[in-house]
Amino acid sequence: MNPCNSSLKVQKDRKGATSAIYTSITRISDTSIFYILKSPLELVVIIFYVEAFSLIAKNQALFISRGDDSGTNKLEINLWQQAKIKPAGAWYQETGAGMGQTLQVANEKYGYTLADRATYIFQKQNLSLPILVEGDPKLLNLYHVMEVNPNKFTRVNTSGAKAFSDFLLSPEGQKVIADHGKAKFGQALFFVDAGKTEKDYGL
Repeated sequence: MNPCNSSLKVQKDRKGATSAIYTSITRISDTSIFYILKSPLELVVIIFYVEAFSLIAKNQALFISRGDDSGTNKLEINLWQQAKIKPAGAWYQETGAGMGQTLQVANEKYGYTLADRATYIFQKQNLSLPILVEGDPKLLNLYHVMEVNPNKFTRVNTSGAKAFSDFLLSPEGQKVIADHGKAKFGQALFFVDAGKTEKDYGL
């Protein structure tokens, strides 16, 4: 599945919710598993994260985790659980830092890590980390726009929130997101796919 090939259909179903009256996907990034060329494993033909995580754990190859309770860290933990692996030991190290710093640590220690594509592209010129696994739907990172429910939060700027949401979901807003990063990095930092939900990706 390639998010770039998805349509830009705009969803306009504004049903009531506890804390939000509307939520929709505005853009998509993805996380990928990276590794150093000098790492003991040569897993360049792997497609799915389960196989990669299994081999990393089996060989106790150094894995650098953010360990900061961020969204990416929570995704990583969930991926280990789905692979039925409980990472522990000297080979599994946590930085307690952000994605940029964690990529740098993995780069310096010749280890593996899980990172979002946008941060990787932003720092790529300072890294020796090639991509090991990408394209697995489980690695998708979906970004949403959410309009807060004014019935619960009476001081919110309802009209401003709606205008912002409508702009992000519009062809103009989607183009701004799709073009972000192209001039500087030669490729977009995000894929656009307005109006879809997790169910459209089997999540």
